[in-house]
Amino acid sequence: MDITEHFPELREHSATATRLHPRPGRPTTADSSVGGQLLWPADEPWPVCTDGDAHYIFELRTPATVRRSRQIYAAAQARAAASGAPYDLTEQERAEIPDYDFSEPHDLVDQPIPLVPVVQLYRRDVPDFAGPDGADLLQVLWCPLDHPEEGYNPRVRLYWRRSADVTRPLDAAPEPPVVNDAYLPIPCVVHPEQVREYQYAGLLPEQLRARITAWEEEAEEENEEDETGRSYHYDLSLAPGWKVGGFANWSLTDPHPMNCAECGTTMTLLLTADSSEWHGTGGTWRPVEEPADASSNPTDVSIGRGYALYVFRCPASFEHRPATAMQ
Repeated sequence: MDITEHFPELREHSATATRLHPRPGRPTTADSSVGGQLLWPADEPWPVCTDGDAHYIFELRTPATVRRSRQIYAAAQARAAASGAPYDLTEQERAEIPDYDFSEPHDLVDQPIPLVPVVQLYRRDVPDFAGPDGADLLQVLWCPLDHPEEGYNPRVRLYWRRSADVTRPLDAAPEPPVVNDAYLPIPCVVHPEQVREYQYAGLLPEQLRARITAWEEEAEEENEEDETGRSYHYDLSLAPGWKVGGFANWSLTDPHPMNCAECGTTMTLLLTADSSEWHGTGGTWRPVEEPADASSNPTDVSIGRGYALYVFRCPASFEHRPATAMQ
């Protein structure tokens, strides 16, 4: 359904976004990816977080423990799918999984924590790529621990560069001693798809918003069965999942200004890191290519209680610090 056929004025409140469609794989430094290896100069220091005990700490895991646990759960799911038997772990597998309340020693965060690769995007792959003149590569990293001053989210760092300048890349990124397992992405290849989004309903002009609400209510009263969906919010305006550009979904809190801390300029949405690529089993935004048993969270990243982390940039300068909001 083209919502602008019903409400032409929505064209004035639209923007393009590039859905990344991450799927587990083995991306290289030459690929755009989520959670993959970065094309990082060997002579450039890897960024670290030195906030120490200022982090909010609940349960800490080593990256190796997180990856092994994921392997065990995936193997158990595969066995159940192949045999039709109930999902279950073997005794040996249970022995390898930490208890739910286990944590590595909290003082491990007192040392510098290497940041975790989150996203690498080449301009050639992303129609909505935004970066400094001459830059063709965006790299996003974050601290894999909660920062209270960042809304109890990971602190994000952005790096733009010219890939041709990286003549001697780093062989492997240093790993943090411990992480919040929700902030360690599974390496994923991406399958970019540009879509058109329409502004969050609460930010539309009041009259237009009222007309859209009436249109939705009319469809509900008539009990129409419309496979393309008739909900502006859920089906027709904002794409869920990892994406570049577009609009933020302010459904958790009321919309609030995102202004640059350095110059006060209104910031624009750069990247969305989401806990789910679609909602429900038959959501409107579910890609038709996904098999029936595909996970809606291929990256295994979880923001808060299954929300999204929106990363904003300052349009006045790419050197200004990004801002984030969890919604």
